[in-house]
Amino acid sequence: MKKPIGKILWRGLGPLLIAVILVAALMLVPFKFGRSSQATIRQAASSMSANVLKGENIKNEAMAENYVPFIGSSELSRMDAFHPSVLAQKYHRNYRPFLMGMAGTQDLTHFLSINALQHVNWKKAVMVLSPQWFVPGGVRKAQFDYFFSPAQMTTFLLSANPNSEADRYAASRLLQFPSADSDRIANDALKNIAAGQKLSDSQYWYLKQIKEPMSDHQDILFSQLFLDNNQPKLTKAAKTLPGTYDADVLDGLATQDGMNETTNNAFELKNDFYTKRVKRNLPKLKGSQATWSYVKSPEYSDLQLVLNTYAKKHMEVLFVIPPINAKWAAYTGLDLGMIQNTVTKLKYQLKSQGFNHVLDLSQDGAQPYFMEDTIHIGWRGWLKMDQTVRPFLKTTKAAPVHYKLNDDFYTTRWQQRSANGLN
Repeated sequence: MKKPIGKILWRGLGPLLIAVILVAALMLVPFKFGRSSQATIRQAASSMSANVLKGENIKNEAMAENYVPFIGSSELSRMDAFHPSVLAQKYHRNYRPFLMGMAGTQDLTHFLSINALQHVNWKKAVMVLSPQWFVPGGVRKAQFDYFFSPAQMTTFLLSANPNSEADRYAASRLLQFPSADSDRIANDALKNIAAGQKLSDSQYWYLKQIKEPMSDHQDILFSQLFLDNNQPKLTKAAKTLPGTYDADVLDGLATQDGMNETTNNAFELKNDFYTKRVKRNLPKLKGSQATWSYVKSPEYSDLQLVLNTYAKKHMEVLFVIPPINAKWAAYTGLDLGMIQNTVTKLKYQLKSQGFNHVLDLSQDGAQPYFMEDTIHIGWRGWLKMDQTVRPFLKTTKAAPVHYKLNDDFYTTRWQQRSANGLN
């Protein structure tokens, strides 16, 4: 006797249908787990994991406490004994750095992340602003897409103002990346904002009632999975430091560490970096950077999105401009005059709008053991940075700030402007 076709279909497709319904319910039905443990937040703060950067749950919990955003890219991963996270832990500072960034994160990623961040209004932050971000083509598509967060884009769209030059620029910029095509309705909403039009009722409903809760639930479920755990490394490094903070003593220790760890090359690059990343290709790298320039780039307008977000949240930010290893620059032919022009342009964009806390380390690249490798601060560089970070973060609450935002920084004219005449 033949079985009814309906029973056959149910046996084959029923479990799949039930699974789909359960997953949909899990993503859409409101729920909230308990707060993350202090150990989890502490681990996330130094993990530099992509799921933490793209999510909001753990970051928001941390920002409600004494964690301070330290924003940047790969330089934050150079965790020697003088790294900001180690110094804050060892000397029981009133703050803990929450490291936001990793290799490949640039201004557009940070704009979306900071825009979605809660509990940072009237709070301080530290941002390492690398000249290397400002290449002629701006952030590479693959880099941005890797760190793209649908949840953060949803947050942007739900509050975007079509009459704002900043929001129109942000929408048009996001539309240049493949990740913006991953959701048709969100993509159409971006097009509306870019064209100076508000979201349609159906777009807003979808983003608010479907996309936002689904993204929030995914963040709660997955943001704590696969966290890199750098905390043991930080704790081990902290044990090598003296119990009392003394800048001169620490500088001597940093010098000794730098000497011990740069013994196999003439550039004062950390030994393992030189062996793994440089040695094999050294001959072909000679003179290879002679034509590089960071003076003209769409990255300057992406930076303006970040500045606009800081201003909206009344944040007080210390910007750190790191140097280039001078010995390495001489070997590769990198024009340090061009670097200074880049720094001049960056400082003009910052200070002309009232972002006056700028630590310019760009001329310290020849200082012994200041750099861990070609472009990343280490040892004595971290300590010099700490001489400004420490007093800046004596209180983590922002002072009254009066920013004078200038929409001209979103224009192609500014992106392509030279540094001549800027001061």
